[in-house]
Amino acid sequence: MNATSTTHTRRGPNAREVVVTGIGLALPGVATYGDLLGPLPGEGGFDPVTGLTGRELRHKDRASRLALRAAEFALHDAGLTDAASMFTGAAEATAVVVSTNLGNADSVCEATDTIARAGVMGLSPLGLPQTSSNVIAGWVAIRYRLRGPNLTVCNGATSGLDALAWARNLIVAGRADAAVVVGVEPANDVVTKVFGEQSTDAAIAVVLEPADAAASRGARPRATITGYARARNLTAALASTGVTEEGPVGLWLADEAGAAEAGAGHLLAAPRRIDLESQLGPLSGALGVLQCAAAAAHLESGATGNALATAGGPRHDATAALLLTPSSATRPSTQERGQHP
Repeated sequence: MNATSTTHTRRGPNAREVVVTGIGLALPGVATYGDLLGPLPGEGGFDPVTGLTGRELRHKDRASRLALRAAEFALHDAGLTDAASMFTGAAEATAVVVSTNLGNADSVCEATDTIARAGVMGLSPLGLPQTSSNVIAGWVAIRYRLRGPNLTVCNGATSGLDALAWARNLIVAGRADAAVVVGVEPANDVVTKVFGEQSTDAAIAVVLEPADAAASRGARPRATITGYARARNLTAALASTGVTEEGPVGLWLADEAGAAEAGAGHLLAAPRRIDLESQLGPLSGALGVLQCAAAAAHLESGATGNALATAGGPRHDATAALLLTPSSATRPSTQERGQHP
């Protein structure tokens, strides 16, 4: 997919409606996804010191451990795990799609440093799997025995929104009956050097399912993914996403550059706008999935208008836009948004 193309996935009359049924956070300072609507509390939430330990997390890179925790919370939130935290859905048809741009960069750098210093014989067989570009998605699939499509998207600024679109497409096309989408970037020296500033551990997972399947098992849908586009600029992306005057945007998740991009027109003239990176620091591949969680919180709150997430822009090769709308089957929650045991 190149920067000049415009790809959209608005729902046709025969397409399956895809909804968000579970959300899990492994993000310091953010206790629930409802907190993303701000102002952020800056305390509480996930503790990497205590939360990234345990037998099942041994011999794994930091990004994989964060992703596994977020996936655990999301699957529990969706009602797809039992008392022993084992997956109870259709494992053979559940996909895993991970968005990360720098997730295992530290493992790759460590391996190349070892080769330069001691040759290939200096490499540890326990560390080599962490150099695979798909290692995070692989660990999530192994942990829950998920045998559906398994892929990693590392597409720059638009990566998180692109991952959600790929997961939705897999469900609409019948390649998967559900999908676990994870956006993750770890805090380490390598990532900090790339960003040029201190990074923050960030992992967010969402569970996507067809609306009819969610309804049949009594799951609570948080939002419907209605449209997506990736195009050269914001104007082109919005034109293919499904933003209309009949369905105005109530919340726009965008950074300062996206908000300043010309041509958005009156459709985005007066929405509430939240820039998550201005509060949390650089999020890279985790951004789009985190935006999806914030959009779900907005729609669950009963606020007016749909939710739009955009990423990329003039400084990047493209702009991606994702439109989320309320689910017709939404029912009251029995727990606080994003609350986990």
